[in-house]
Amino acid sequence: MTIRNLNHLFAPASVAVIGASDRPGSVGATVWRNIASGGFQGALWPVNRRHARVAGCLAYAGIGELPAAPELAVICTPAPTVPGLVRDLGAAGCRAAIVISAGLDAGAGDGRSLRQAMLDAARPWLLRILGPNCVGLLVPRIGLNASFAPAAALPGRLAFVAQSGALVTAVLDWAAARRIGFSCFVSLGDGTDVDFGDLLDYLAADEGTDAILLYAESVRQARKFMSAARGAARGKPTLVVKAGRGAGAARAAFSHTGALAGADLVYDAALRRAGMLRVFTTAELFDAVSMLARTRPPAGARLAILTNGGGPGVMAADALDDAGGVLATLDGVTLDRLGQGLPALWSRANPVDIIGDAPAERYRHALEVLLAAPGLDAVLLIHAPTAIVPSEDIARVLLPLAAATTRPVLCCWMGGPSVAQARRLCIDAGLPVFDTPEEAVKGFQQLVDYRRNQAVLMQAPGPGELGAPDRAAARARITTLLAQGAEAVGEDATKALLAAYGIPVVATEAVADPAAALAAARRLGYPVALKIRSPDIVHKTDVGGVALDLADEAALMAALDAMQARLRQQCPAARLDGFTVQVMARRPHALELIAGISTDPVFGPVVLFGHGGIAVEVTADQAIGLPPLNRVLAADLVSRTRVARLLAGYRGRPPADLDAVCDVLVRIGQLAADLPELVELDINPLLADADGVVALDARMRLQQVEPGREGSARLAILPYPDHLERQMHSAVGPLKLRPIRPEDAAAHVAFFQALTPEDVHMRMFGQMRTLTPQQLARFTQIDYAREMAFIATRPLPGGGAETLGVARAVTDPDGERAEFAVTVRSDLKGRGLGRLLMDCLLDYCAARGVAVVEGLALAQNTRMQALARALGFDLTAAADGMVAMRLRLESAA
Repeated sequence: MTIRNLNHLFAPASVAVIGASDRPGSVGATVWRNIASGGFQGALWPVNRRHARVAGCLAYAGIGELPAAPELAVICTPAPTVPGLVRDLGAAGCRAAIVISAGLDAGAGDGRSLRQAMLDAARPWLLRILGPNCVGLLVPRIGLNASFAPAAALPGRLAFVAQSGALVTAVLDWAAARRIGFSCFVSLGDGTDVDFGDLLDYLAADEGTDAILLYAESVRQARKFMSAARGAARGKPTLVVKAGRGAGAARAAFSHTGALAGADLVYDAALRRAGMLRVFTTAELFDAVSMLARTRPPAGARLAILTNGGGPGVMAADALDDAGGVLATLDGVTLDRLGQGLPALWSRANPVDIIGDAPAERYRHALEVLLAAPGLDAVLLIHAPTAIVPSEDIARVLLPLAAATTRPVLCCWMGGPSVAQARRLCIDAGLPVFDTPEEAVKGFQQLVDYRRNQAVLMQAPGPGELGAPDRAAARARITTLLAQGAEAVGEDATKALLAAYGIPVVATEAVADPAAALAAARRLGYPVALKIRSPDIVHKTDVGGVALDLADEAALMAALDAMQARLRQQCPAARLDGFTVQVMARRPHALELIAGISTDPVFGPVVLFGHGGIAVEVTADQAIGLPPLNRVLAADLVSRTRVARLLAGYRGRPPADLDAVCDVLVRIGQLAADLPELVELDINPLLADADGVVALDARMRLQQVEPGREGSARLAILPYPDHLERQMHSAVGPLKLRPIRPEDAAAHVAFFQALTPEDVHMRMFGQMRTLTPQQLARFTQIDYAREMAFIATRPLPGGGAETLGVARAVTDPDGERAEFAVTVRSDLKGRGLGRLLMDCLLDYCAARGVAVVEGLALAQNTRMQALARALGFDLTAAADGMVAMRLRLESAA
């Protein structure tokens, strides 16, 4: 369940408080007082089996005594009573309850916990439960305060959802003092039924909510959360404070990758991929949403700083550097134009210091030049007050320029009363205003991060970006290894798997003894590297188990003898299974990287990248991405590490082949998606230089797959479903019917341009001449867990393919209903394409368990209506000259 019956939580016509009380200090008394005094206009009914009246109001002894079934019930009674109350409420017709009570982990006496008994009691009625162990719910616009919070919430257009009850009460008090209002304020509590995913789905469609703010401590259903979060973030700013960021989440593991993939890094990657903005304090949360509401995100990350004091400008530049930001470089033309209106002693650089005595006209000139200059994306104005010119005069001169530009202009008015009027003028004009340079830079970086995360959100990796891997060979190797009982898999077998996926590896042979090592070296050619093979040694270098650049047979023999001696001395109990011999890779300018896979208990497999080598834990320079990846997502992953700067080249060293690095990460993402048995993969070092990449060492850990976790079931983001592709013959020749993917964008534009204006009107219910980039992304970059679009494609003579038609279904968050649409290229109508596409779409919906497929058509769209009738749809007249089409499916799931 997701959004079903949540309307009864947020817009009930009647509310019953079970356990309402007069006892001072009790939860029941506080909830009743809050709800009775909040201004709610619906019916309110206290339920108390011991007292006839509560706070002067007629009380009811039980649920069966109420005048009608309440649309919402608030339960404040002891935990053992909750399952029975939920059962009685459901039977009476109630469809939503807030369970304030805690302690439901206790046993119910029949082998179940009270929590499970509560869920079992609610299930037959689809009764939704917020909580248990929560503070409650506030919906200020209808005067509903169904909580025991000490303060009410002001009306507004921000939705706030928190897992922590203590934070709920603190933020309510904090927000009231700052006159911040809310569309709703939700204490999630244990989130046993209604969780973050449900609320994100509901709030994404709530017309009274402009932005969604979350305080999260944990997520349980990763794919549900990611789909809901991505859907919400597409339409509304969605900001998160994620608690639990400590290093204690790091753990010992089989590989470096497993040890480094801490839980907070994974959450950070998930929130980024979902298009959300993560902040770290509640104050930052509200500052950020205010910034996003006032300022459009910049086109890039380059900031110009305009200041009347050198010190504040340097402070801002330092803060920008600390945050990993980009100080814009001003070209010669811009510097010359600035100099035409500035005194001779101005800084001639960014920050642009226009000197402390600057009058308003000097500010106007400098800002006008910067807003027209190339090479920058936003301007930060910093002003320290002087006695020469009133600050408000400067603000009045600058506001028209800020209003006329598409670039963000941020203002830092340093000081107190002397800049208060200037600050107020800018706030009233909708500009973001800050008290210090550091706060202003932090605000700018939030804008940059939000823009980047929104760009990441629009990425939906398709198949075959780098060519198909040899999945059959990889699958056979995994099956063989597991049949042999192998879990910790060494270098030679791991490299063979990498090679099947097109990841460059150094030629390596696994051998059993020194004689075989000498023979392998002769085959491979000197110089060689030698490594021990032992299931009991995690890191070979710790015991001298690696020897490099062995030039000849004598050097190899000496290394073999020394290696065995060290192992006997340092780890006498360790098993020695043999050695690996590999070609020595001589790449003196290469950087050592680490790349691999770890498996998070919540979000499933993740891809890790960072600075590698034997000191990888010490450098602690890594970032994480959720598979599947494409080159854009891989490049974003690389950019979040410090080693990215080294990869760009330094001190005469040429840049590394970043495309080759990204290709490896994309292929690792394919491994994670294709092979559920692969729980850890460690490539360290992965050498990267101008000539490309090569894996020197690698290992992996395998695990038998749990039932229900086969294929992509463990992924938080569903990958492209290539198993749904179909080849078929049609009246227009051979076709491929397949799910749409991002690479189809250009073909989709051509398809749209081939539609007649009449057909566009029939499909879009209006006139459109072109698709905006946002619309194109929305049509081609889809969440396969929530929607599906099948396209019919035909090969073009010169290569590539053209799109001939598309059938699309978007399911509701419950997966119960799907809204469909189908369009065929105008010159191919009447050739059976619509029927082929709809048959494919309906088969898919039935297999997914969708119960009802429905859509709308214009009354004059007789072709669509005829197709719907032929497919078994029921047609009825709808409002505004529309025809509703509805088909009930027999599920194939």
